[in-house]
Amino acid sequence: MSRIQLRPAQRDDIPLILGLIRELAEYEKLSEHVVADAAQMAEHLFGSRPFAEVLIGELDGEPVGFALFFHNYSTFLGKPGIYLEDLYVRSSARGTGLGKALLAELAHLAVSRGCGRLEWAVLDWNEPALGFYHSLGARPQDDWTGYRLSGAALSELAQHAG
Repeated sequence: MSRIQLRPAQRDDIPLILGLIRELAEYEKLSEHVVADAAQMAEHLFGSRPFAEVLIGELDGEPVGFALFFHNYSTFLGKPGIYLEDLYVRSSARGTGLGKALLAELAHLAVSRGCGRLEWAVLDWNEPALGFYHSLGARPQDDWTGYRLSGAALSELAQHAG
């Protein structure tokens, strides 16, 4: 049986994290959208004001997955939460329990940090992920529609600020 280890990412993991992000993007058919670079990632994960955290998942000492997450806040609960931006396990390591271990660690962090929930989004065509999350007791939030401002639309709206 393979040995699973989880650890917080370190600055020298940046190339690994970027590589895993590119693999995830390829799996999701979104490779053309990955523009992050090592300097940006280092500043945003390990700079003076970190915006996110990363857990690295290893199988028998080999890094094969990651979870990138950050805190959000629920005004209704009056508590922080954790938002899982990306969870990825290389195909060679799927079915080993690593994905579940990463989510269990995030749940543990959420509970230990006094968070009221752990949330994420999944592409509606990703049946393996949907089934996996459902098996853990997660339920879709069908009554909400996600919105996003980015690029020119974000810049244009920002020009209307005070």
